[in-house]
Amino acid sequence: MSAERFRDLLRSERQSAALYRGLAAGAAGERREIFKELAATEERHAAHWAAKLTELGEAVPEAGGPGPRTRLLSWLARRFSADAVLPFVERAEHADAGLYDGDPHAEAGMAADERSHARVLTRMRDEGGIRREPWHRGDRSGTLRAAVFGVNDGLVSNTSLVMGFAGSGAAGRTVLFAGLAGLLAGAFSMAAGEYVSMRGQREAYEREIELESEELRDDPEAEAEELALIYRAKGLDAEEAGRVATTIMKDRDAALDTMAREELGLDPDELGSPWSAAFSSLVAFTAGAAVAVLPYLFASGTAALVVAIALAATALFGVGAALGLLNGRRALRSGARQLLIGGGAALAVYVIGHLIGT
Repeated sequence: MSAERFRDLLRSERQSAALYRGLAAGAAGERREIFKELAATEERHAAHWAAKLTELGEAVPEAGGPGPRTRLLSWLARRFSADAVLPFVERAEHADAGLYDGDPHAEAGMAADERSHARVLTRMRDEGGIRREPWHRGDRSGTLRAAVFGVNDGLVSNTSLVMGFAGSGAAGRTVLFAGLAGLLAGAFSMAAGEYVSMRGQREAYEREIELESEELRDDPEAEAEELALIYRAKGLDAEEAGRVATTIMKDRDAALDTMAREELGLDPDELGSPWSAAFSSLVAFTAGAAVAVLPYLFASGTAALVVAIALAATALFGVGAALGLLNGRRALRSGARQLLIGGGAALAVYVIGHLIGT
């Protein structure tokens, strides 16, 4: 590794340390102490890269002052609060979380320190009252999410398909088979896509837990300090947080389970089932897609078209209203919006079909 690379890392660690000092100036109580400890860790990293430069016979640059970004964020933290800038710092830390992974020149524990900083900041932000989207934590299995979007996609896409064929003047049997083809193709496509998506997500979660297990094995002291920091971010004082962390770390399985939940935000027992999500998506899409097709099983022509429009409009409004209730919004407004959007799409395809003709 070149001396220039060492100088870049030294400069980066110094700026990070200065930033955490600035955040500490805008915080109070236990949070201030956590920021100071994070700054001390970055200063230790900076000292490591300074020593590397010395080993190469290179001059160690003077520390200098904070950069423009560091000064701005520090000023905002002092002027308003550390919470005001925490999301920006958190994103930067997550971007650099793997900076030292596999780096032979990095000191033991530096890679774990960087990942730890990102997770501690995330925990502090969550505890500070900034909530994550409910889909990311409330539905880890993905089944409910797949069902909701499956119904909506099936309803809008297949209703539009049926309306397009109906608008073209095609025979009732042609509209029926087009609708059934759209239902089957869409349902299996959705199921396959959801399976692949959920499988990839589950493997990513399992990899995170595996990395955490390796860190517990290789550097349990650092993991204990990290767990104590997390509990301090939750509001415990340093002594109590240390005691709780030490107790948990005595049992490696319990420690891994706790670190997965507290540090990674994962429930090892609920990482999501690809098969469950795929089946839910298939059934939900089928249910939504069948609405506009059903009338053509028993009738044709204008009668089937009118009934299909009525059923689809009712279903669109119902899905929108249900989503509104789940999201804590007005059911009537959400239902009307869904009807307007889905109905507009179906009308547009109907007009296009009519213009093109059979």
